[in-house]
Amino acid sequence: MFQPLRPTALTIALLATLTPLSPTPPVAATVPPPPGGRWLIGWTPGEVRCEGAAVTAQAIRRPWNYLGWGPTNTRSGLTLRFAIDSEGRAISITRQDTTYAAFSDDVAPALAASRFAAGAPHQDCTVTYAIRESALTEADPVELMSYTMHPLSGVLPRAGWDRLRPAESNCLDTPYPQPLIRHFPDFKAIAATPGVQDWSMVRYDLDRHGKPTGAAILTGTGNAALDQASLSAVRASRFTKGARTGCLYPYHRAPGKLPAPAMPEMIRDTKVEGNCPDHHPWATTPQLRFPEAYRRRSIEGWAVVSYDVAPWGELGNLKVIAAQPSSDFGQQAISVLRSARFPAGGQGYTGCVDRVRFNMGPATMPHGDGDGAPPPIY
Repeated sequence: MFQPLRPTALTIALLATLTPLSPTPPVAATVPPPPGGRWLIGWTPGEVRCEGAAVTAQAIRRPWNYLGWGPTNTRSGLTLRFAIDSEGRAISITRQDTTYAAFSDDVAPALAASRFAAGAPHQDCTVTYAIRESALTEADPVELMSYTMHPLSGVLPRAGWDRLRPAESNCLDTPYPQPLIRHFPDFKAIAATPGVQDWSMVRYDLDRHGKPTGAAILTGTGNAALDQASLSAVRASRFTKGARTGCLYPYHRAPGKLPAPAMPEMIRDTKVEGNCPDHHPWATTPQLRFPEAYRRRSIEGWAVVSYDVAPWGELGNLKVIAAQPSSDFGQQAISVLRSARFPAGGQGYTGCVDRVRFNMGPATMPHGDGDGAPPPIY
């Protein structure tokens, strides 16, 4: 029988040695895809309301776009509840409806990367994201371009390229113009946006010698330094001979690190009644995994979890005491601790408390900077 004595407060830090959680490998389809073909799927944020009044965001980030087969027939909206701290950050993010919603793994991270006015904290905030589904032949070209920037985007079908290419373009006509000299921006000299992968889509023509002309920013995330550097890189590049019009090429800058919100002292010093020792050894150390959707945006977080330990060393009764900037970090912390074991043979413990800090390190940083153009797009 467990005897209540004293709690523990062991901190687990996910640092440079942390192993990223690999995306789940695709499962082979066992039935033919629906007849609707490939569709572009995304989420659009609606009005933000806090304490019953509308609140204007300085920068509300859009979730990543995805490709799916035909209309998903999923829910029409996804509502998140959250608060806004004194720095203008969205914190305490939770889903109002916790049932599964397809293609929505980036909705909460996108809100965590958003910004509101500093110095004006709010509680009881909500925002509803509406799902947006379009056949590739009818999809918004800018939304298709955004999809190609997704860290996990697959090959965009030819119907998508045909839709996003400028009307007068012949750059996708074979034979494709091949780069002889491809220049890149000095990405490290460009300030990264915390939690946001910036990108710039350059439109240009080629003269008969393969030299770019008329380069201009067609669209992107609005990072002025990246826009200017992308234009310079395209202008300095050279291609095989042959005049072309309406060519496209994007460059992207990896997200800057978005540190976790500060952990309040009252949370940091949380105690739970029980007999767990302040310092305990692990027979099986926790398998540290960063929540993948937040890793892709370089968003850090933390969670405080309580649990009991059976005499044979298994952890149980895991509960999230607090987590920031979203409840997803709490669920990931439970997964981290559930993989651990105490040494067997004891009487067991109650009231253990661990703090799991999800800190970005070299092993967890998202993919590097560079060009974001899978062929055939020049």
